[in-house]
Amino acid sequence: MFKRLKELRKKNNLTQKDISKKLKISQSLYSYYETGKKNIPIGILSKLAKEYNTSIDYIVGDTDKIEPHILFKA
Repeated sequence: MFKRLKELRKKNNLTQKDISKKLKISQSLYSYYETGKKNIPIGILSKLAKEYNTSIDYIVGDTDKIEPHILFKA
């Protein structure tokens, strides 16, 4: 999961400082998330998935499909 976070951030040409500002957290806290020193709250995972246009499943390694899930409306 942590490797994917770093890959997604770099793929989007963002620094840790850039993404931490978007998440409204400190850069050091984001660094702990990216290195696995702290668990990532679901709310932060959700924001990251939206920011990177992917799914939480992709970020945590449950799928290799980078595309976000499509929600169907009845």
